[in-house]
Amino acid sequence: MNSNRSGRRRFLKYGAMAALAAGSGRSARGQSAGLEVPPHDAQTHGEPSRGATTPGSGLAVTTSTSHISHYTPLQDSVGIITPAALHFMQTHSSRLPDIDPQQHRLSIHGMVDRPLSFTVEELKRLPSVSRIYFLECHANGSPHHSARDAKMPSVQFIHGMTSCSEWTGVPLSVLLKETGLQKGASWLVSEGADADKFSHTLPLAKALDDVMVAYAQNGEPVRREQGYPLRLFVPGWEAPHSVKWLRHIKVVDQPYMTWNESMNHSIVRRDLGGKSRWYHFEIAPKSVITRPSGGLQLPGRGFYEITGLAWSGAGAVRRVEVSTDGGRHWKDAKLQEPVLRMAHTRFTLDWTWDGEETVLLSRCTDERGEVQPSLAELSRNWGFSDTDKLQATSRTIHINAIQPWLVARDGSVHDAMFS
Repeated sequence: MNSNRSGRRRFLKYGAMAALAAGSGRSARGQSAGLEVPPHDAQTHGEPSRGATTPGSGLAVTTSTSHISHYTPLQDSVGIITPAALHFMQTHSSRLPDIDPQQHRLSIHGMVDRPLSFTVEELKRLPSVSRIYFLECHANGSPHHSARDAKMPSVQFIHGMTSCSEWTGVPLSVLLKETGLQKGASWLVSEGADADKFSHTLPLAKALDDVMVAYAQNGEPVRREQGYPLRLFVPGWEAPHSVKWLRHIKVVDQPYMTWNESMNHSIVRRDLGGKSRWYHFEIAPKSVITRPSGGLQLPGRGFYEITGLAWSGAGAVRRVEVSTDGGRHWKDAKLQEPVLRMAHTRFTLDWTWDGEETVLLSRCTDERGEVQPSLAELSRNWGFSDTDKLQATSRTIHINAIQPWLVARDGSVHDAMFS
């Protein structure tokens, strides 16, 4: 044993000497340059490792009239941070604006004492914060979503309209303090610089709490599809509040029923007597198992780690339960650190599959004690007698029902929400 240790020591000693000798043969010119020119086939800095399975940015769905969409590949994700290149995106314009940051301005006006206009550089000089938050489209996971088409069965295209990043920017409260708020001010109307001038309203109380004007994401400038050079970021609330390519904020004394709020994002609800609910704010507790999930294939019976993501606009996730038998029994999943407020939380559960058909489920409980409902419970809450009628509703959005994944005997995994 001692001779082995001695041999290892000799190897390390003389190996290091050989390396130094080889290094001393470099020219003085090469040493002074500090870096050598890599061979022509060397990997470019910033590229994924060779041989790594790198998830793509997702299917781009473009209509000729109003939408561009990208879905986050949740089935390939690890941890809670979404790379900027894989962050979901949806815009209500047919093309992305190309904005010169040197010319861009953010104006704040309306019911203020001092209307102000800020350049991007001026905003970067002000006090900033960096926070990890999720963002989610209000249509994520909805039954009307095209992702439910048989051609797109994966978790990416059903639930991939949610992502989580570190956002950096100026607290909106700092800017509103600079302008001064007049008596009676209670709402904001934000407008983007896209071709359609996407606009959305926001209660002043939320704006003064934790909203920021973001100019960076995951340590780099906000990307074009995420609102470069500036976007509003409203933590925990449905994504349309976080207006991209932000250029105007008007302080007002009442909610403005912008087109997207009153027409495009509202739905008729039976529990409201057939009326439409125009304003939706906080994201309810949600979770989804990302592996195994729809479109994936289990190679055979045996051990698997079930993993997924949970989140809530109310704050932190306190508990995630997983069922491996269609909801007959539930077990507490492990919550991986960090568990942050209004951020994705990664959960895991050890599972041994016996090769028989089964259904996997997860449900989230947030810090307020609110529990993610089943589809049947959500249907009853919305005034539907059965889930088929909920599914048939053309504009069923704002869904947070439990997602079931059917594991077939051949190991294939399928969406079982409406089966």
